[in-house]
Amino acid sequence: MSNDYLLAIDCGTQSVRALIFDLQGHLVDKAQVEIDSYQAPQPGWVENDPEEFWRTLSLACQRLWANTSVPKSALRGLVITTQRATVINLDARGEPLRPAIVWLDQRRSDADPKLAWWWELALRAVRMRDTVRYFAREAEANWIAQHQPALWARTEKFLLLSGYLNWRVTGHFVDSAASQVGYIPFDYRRARWAHAWNWKWQCLPIRRAMLPELVPAGARLGTVSAAAARDTGIPEGLPVIAGAADKACEVIGAGCLTAEIACLSYGTAATINTTTPRYLEATPFIPPYQAAIPGHYNTEIQITRGFWMVNWFKEQFGLHETLEARQREVTPESLFDDLVNAVPPGSLGLMLQPFWNPGIKVPGPEAKGAVIGFGEVHTRAHLYRAILEGLAYALREGKERIERRGGSRITRVRVSGGGSQSDAAMQITANIFNLPSERPHLYETSGLGAAIVAAVGLGLHPDFTTAVREMTRVGRVFEPEAQNVRIYEQLYRKVYCRMYRQLQPLYRDIRDITGYPDRES
Repeated sequence: MSNDYLLAIDCGTQSVRALIFDLQGHLVDKAQVEIDSYQAPQPGWVENDPEEFWRTLSLACQRLWANTSVPKSALRGLVITTQRATVINLDARGEPLRPAIVWLDQRRSDADPKLAWWWELALRAVRMRDTVRYFAREAEANWIAQHQPALWARTEKFLLLSGYLNWRVTGHFVDSAASQVGYIPFDYRRARWAHAWNWKWQCLPIRRAMLPELVPAGARLGTVSAAAARDTGIPEGLPVIAGAADKACEVIGAGCLTAEIACLSYGTAATINTTTPRYLEATPFIPPYQAAIPGHYNTEIQITRGFWMVNWFKEQFGLHETLEARQREVTPESLFDDLVNAVPPGSLGLMLQPFWNPGIKVPGPEAKGAVIGFGEVHTRAHLYRAILEGLAYALREGKERIERRGGSRITRVRVSGGGSQSDAAMQITANIFNLPSERPHLYETSGLGAAIVAAVGLGLHPDFTTAVREMTRVGRVFEPEAQNVRIYEQLYRKVYCRMYRQLQPLYRDIRDITGYPDRES
């Protein structure tokens, strides 16, 4: 047995996991605690008390110590990965001033930034002014400053969830550059806070002093403080290594180090990512995010309400599976594959476009979800299969956009996240992409990716190439089925790729008539 172990904490959207890995990528022990404290003060808002994030993390750690045989003395370091774009305001004492605004939150400010004249000219020249306006209105800092000005005036630190948890662990306001995803003044190309003259500072009320120090992924953030040790049971003085955002960690945890291997994440948000040393905007003016490997980027395309739609389906149409799952002591989602397998590929022409939450560029801000092709033969089973197919269509469209912009062909796909546990979803992916669909050797790819970062940062593996080779493996592979590939290819080319263009004028009319999505979005 190895004497070297790594503690990775993965604070996702639905739960916090405390995970112990060895240097061969084996998940030795795990404890998971659901996050059940989210609040929705108004429709479309999603908040959580920052202390609840810390309480849940501490509880996960305490449960881990109660069940693991790994001695704490064998731990070599701690690394944290979190959900992205969740923000927290702290006062001068480091106390939260308000609930965290979670990334799923849909509130918008009325901000229309007045930029310096040279920025106005430059941004209008490249047709980016609407993108800047969208950035300003989506920025949580602008909403807080507009609606809670007294609270904003008391804000000394404005942190992402990763920065907050790293501060609670170490006592230092320091975070990983690879965790910076959100409406903040970050320079994605150079992995640092934006230069003082950058237009983002003119769009936001944030001051540089409100932000944490940034270090590269794999750098040392500090050590576990005495206070954190009391709450969590993690050994005091254990080195804390800078991790990366959960999606970035998933990519390397799935072993996707090069541009020809795409990582599909079937989580609350569904994404397709590749890793490249080149700064590459898969969508013009939308930056790639920092990869977990310093000096590299993830060419991410995201479907914001990805496998969240499975939960939506469960709540709206899955009562039967929910009741049966209770009797069988399994999850309702594990029974949904029976629904999928009862329906032929293509769902008898039921086509779904998964734009349940609009974007700014692709699709446009007016977009809505759409389901077309209904007939009397269709049941909830057809709708569920259409959800899985629609998500795969959307991600295939993202794959083709990355290939067009990047100039290299994607030849393999690896699928991680909760949705990857569905054999039906994996087979649909293989058929729609017409590529082998590979499932990593373990489910906890974001935690494993964080552990890989820590292993390299601590010198336990000499570099990322070695660490990924030693700690990741391909599990089951789902091969394309020729007959089903032909069906999906025709539906994708002749129907799916034309849906948005055909429906866009109707989406705009719906927005203008109903005000949803927000006319100003």
